[in-house]
Amino acid sequence: MPIEIEKKFRLTVEQFETLPERLRSIGATLRGKEFEENTLYSGAALELGNKILRLRRIGKRAVLTFKERLPSPSGTKHQQEDETEVVDGDAMRSILERLGFEAVLIYEKRRETWLLNGVEIVLDELPYGLFMEIEGDEAGIDEVERRLEMHLNVEHSTYPQLTLKYGEPNGQLIEARFSERQSKA
Repeated sequence: MPIEIEKKFRLTVEQFETLPERLRSIGATLRGKEFEENTLYSGAALELGNKILRLRRIGKRAVLTFKERLPSPSGTKHQQEDETEVVDGDAMRSILERLGFEAVLIYEKRRETWLLNGVEIVLDELPYGLFMEIEGDEAGIDEVERRLEMHLNVEHSTYPQLTLKYGEPNGQLIEARFSERQSKA
């Protein structure tokens, strides 16, 4: 069972804008930029705080993920994460719905992914804020954080929790989407 270890930070606009250059200066390499649509489902034993089922769409790709949060005394979160790429995202959505799962949250995200010594650093823009996640082992996360030499505010909430707080109700769904103007930016 793979365990995801990551630490999330809420960023100011200035931090978000200066981080790409800062990452380059410490030797990180840009792996790519993507736009994601994340749909979370409820049903069976799923709990948005501890267990989630997510269908992520990135262009024509789709990834189905199950995550279960594990207890952690620090700002670094640990969770079991199992995921698989899905050939047909629409078919997967239909399967989930036919099995009784219901879409409850949708959030969009622009993501820029960087890599440094096996540690993944992502800069995320969501409709409700700017974030950085550092994923790797705890020593690698601490090393990247130290090398960035920035005062960063840890964000303990997950994107689903933040979407519940800041998203807009749309029938049974809570959505956090970029406006049409922002989607083209």
